[in-house]
Amino acid sequence: MLPDRPVAPGDDTRVVAVVVTWNRRALLAESLAAVRSQSHAPVTVVVVDNASDDGTPADLEALRADPGPPLDVLRLDANIGGAGGFAAGIQRALTHRPDLLWLLDDDTVPEPPALAALVAAWRGYADQHGERPRAVASRVVWTDGRDHPMNTPRPKPGATPAERDRARTLDCVPIRSASFVSVAFDAEVVRERGVPLADYFLWNDDFEYSTRLIRGGVGLYSPASVVVHKTRTFGSTDADPGDRFFYEVRNKLWMFTRSRSLAPVEKLVYGAATLRRWMRTVAGSSDRGRLARAAVRGVRAGLRGPRPTPAVLAAAGWSPQGAERAPEQRDLPFSLLISTYAGDRPDYLHRAFVSSVQEQTRPPAEVVLVQDGPVPPELEAEIATLAAESPVPVRHVVCPENLGLGPALDRGLAAASHEVVARMDADDISLPERFARQLPVIEAGADIVGSGLWEFTEDPDRPGDVVGRRTPPVDPGEIRRVIGFRDPFNHPTVVYRRSAVLAAGGYTHLALMEDYLLFARMVANGAAPANLADPLVYYRVGDGAYARRGGAALLRSELALQRRFRSLGITTRRQYVRNVVVRGGYRLVPEGVRKVAYRALLANRSSGAGAVPPRG
Repeated sequence: MLPDRPVAPGDDTRVVAVVVTWNRRALLAESLAAVRSQSHAPVTVVVVDNASDDGTPADLEALRADPGPPLDVLRLDANIGGAGGFAAGIQRALTHRPDLLWLLDDDTVPEPPALAALVAAWRGYADQHGERPRAVASRVVWTDGRDHPMNTPRPKPGATPAERDRARTLDCVPIRSASFVSVAFDAEVVRERGVPLADYFLWNDDFEYSTRLIRGGVGLYSPASVVVHKTRTFGSTDADPGDRFFYEVRNKLWMFTRSRSLAPVEKLVYGAATLRRWMRTVAGSSDRGRLARAAVRGVRAGLRGPRPTPAVLAAAGWSPQGAERAPEQRDLPFSLLISTYAGDRPDYLHRAFVSSVQEQTRPPAEVVLVQDGPVPPELEAEIATLAAESPVPVRHVVCPENLGLGPALDRGLAAASHEVVARMDADDISLPERFARQLPVIEAGADIVGSGLWEFTEDPDRPGDVVGRRTPPVDPGEIRRVIGFRDPFNHPTVVYRRSAVLAAGGYTHLALMEDYLLFARMVANGAAPANLADPLVYYRVGDGAYARRGGAALLRSELALQRRFRSLGITTRRQYVRNVVVRGGYRLVPEGVRKVAYRALLANRSSGAGAVPPRG
């Protein structure tokens, strides 16, 4: 991964710019020069080359040596349009840990303070009104200084006086959609709601994506952020599109019938506006027959639905982990990631640490130990002792307040030195051969590998203390098939590529569900999954383990998880209903029934051989 440039002095907002290009080498050079010369410099500029054949690759290689923020160049094998290019670019940009993502076309030339104005609006609105805008769009002008009709954001339909007044405090206007010509998106909402739909190719991809991200939140138009859009002609999207009218019709049908970016009432409003615009387009066309044929093809394609974004990106030779993979490399160094908090016992943490470091036949190169908030003196002393006596370096990451497991692990990932990261809970025990078994699977090309585990109560060496075994699915196809209904990975056993985690958005705060959401997003993103059936971890199940799997709080997390799955396209409408009924119902049954069901359906699964744990 490329080193990131420090942010502008006095402002710690990390911005990663994403520029998608295809055969515009002269304009691209001008655009990149302007992007890299911003008064608020982006930490990195991700450039997606959509298989240009005009000399762009050589130019980009030469531009790497220029001063300014580093270029992270993605070269695709095929042109998959702006939609596919931005989908790949955003996945890559997330690996640089941004606060904001700034998306620009390759014929956009921003004025020097353009990005600073976007950041100021984003931060200022949050400071004044307690809510971060989901998107902030620039003022787009043509080469003669006139507002460009193709990319001028429209004020939000039906904006309340309060919404307009809050935006006005920053000299902004509330909006409902924005163009990819120049828009900054909050990285947290991108991690939550995913990337553009790559199969849109062009037209309405930015409309669908920006409305999807802004829905339920705040979008702003900042006239202080000025960019020049150097199109060949001055005109709007109502100009005669010819055969490209196919994309307009197809993509609008996809958006109005399949996307969750607009509320039902909004679909009626925007649908009526679309019909009026189509009528103007046809009326102004010099070849209405050509438009009609394009429209018919668009309707037919629109009824079929878009291909999954990972499939579109894979066909162009891209996966979010591709740049980090080294299948032929062996003996990869890796980081061990452990999070501990005030409720952990020092003796349990000691056993977890030693079993995962000193006792491993293939130990980690470092340990990232995240302290999630203040801890009692006894636990603090144990952490200090472990760090002092560890045979490998220990990065002690301290969170001033308790954040929860997901955000704490995100802090740990940011501190990790290596691309490969192994997880471990603070009260479990690793078998000595764990990493020697799992790392070769990663080195062979997997992006995440878990294993089976033994469940125990206090001491796995004590007869009768091991109470169950979990055996995960090992076939990658089965993992992909079941992940929409149940988690095919045992979180305390996983080893993964950090780039795959970050490209999927990292962990989020979702009580007892953050791991399942992350793994589902990784697989949906195209990550290569794997599991080893053999148990490689002893997993502690103490008092209250079954109580924690149910109740109102976990039901809320379950319902939030299922909404996220549905919004991300991981589940269909029918699967969503099934999951809410079955998985949600499981959270509400009495604890005794839940325990019996869990034991019968999951915890005692085994594949026969090796069903008895090893004795130590």
